[in-house]
Amino acid sequence: MNILIIGGGNMGLTYAKAFINSHVVTPEHLMILEKDNPDKINELKQLKIAEIITDYKAIKKAELIILAVKPQDVPKLFAEIVGHIEADQVVLSIMAGITIKTIKDNLKVDKIIRAMPNLPAQIGHGMTAFTCTDAISRLEEQWVQNLLQTTGKTLNVANETLIDAVTAISGSGPAYIYYFMDAMIQSAIDMGIKPVEAEMLVKQTFSGALHLYRQSSHNCQEWIQKVASKGGTTEAAVKHFNEKNLNNIIVGGANAAFKRAQELGK
Repeated sequence: MNILIIGGGNMGLTYAKAFINSHVVTPEHLMILEKDNPDKINELKQLKIAEIITDYKAIKKAELIILAVKPQDVPKLFAEIVGHIEADQVVLSIMAGITIKTIKDNLKVDKIIRAMPNLPAQIGHGMTAFTCTDAISRLEEQWVQNLLQTTGKTLNVANETLIDAVTAISGSGPAYIYYFMDAMIQSAIDMGIKPVEAEMLVKQTFSGALHLYRQSSHNCQEWIQKVASKGGTTEAAVKHFNEKNLNNIIVGGANAAFKRAQELGK
């Protein structure tokens, strides 16, 4: 199977490397199409993980075409590749906010899979949700899912509207976590801990808490109760969070991201 990735930026390159490192495809069957950026083209060629293409005519050689350009570059891309894709080729989009209908209307194709990866996909710990059109066969769906799983876990959602919810949770979610971590680091520094030590404390705390959560059947509220002994320090912190309605603030932030994802899709 020949795979063509259109766009050699961060996410396009993430998938190319994941495919090669997982041995699901060889460099001879992987192409990356990059135009109008000589420095990027040279950089990609030096990696020697794929054939680097600069002509849209190469699209016809691929069974799977992965669209991995920035949303602002989509109109130009669509104008240039429309007519080059044949009916039996599968189009996988990892472009944020670009709906299946937009792809179908502009490229005149039916075999479309829309996926929403997140940043940890770059290190093989990503969370990617995807949805397929009815024209995608069960075999094609399984093939693409196996490819997506080279960057982490996947979730197949039946309704495309759920992709916007996924964007707000797992797509934007890493930033929420970093935001909370940054506040904790600053708190530690304010308490007199050296910056490098504050960062180590917070990193290990998040890492350990996540590992503990993964290896148990307890939910978040149960773990909070296990840490927060009555009259103790954790209880004081949680009480403050509740008084300030921190839960509602976090939910509100996620809903704001969800609303913005819907707006981008229009």
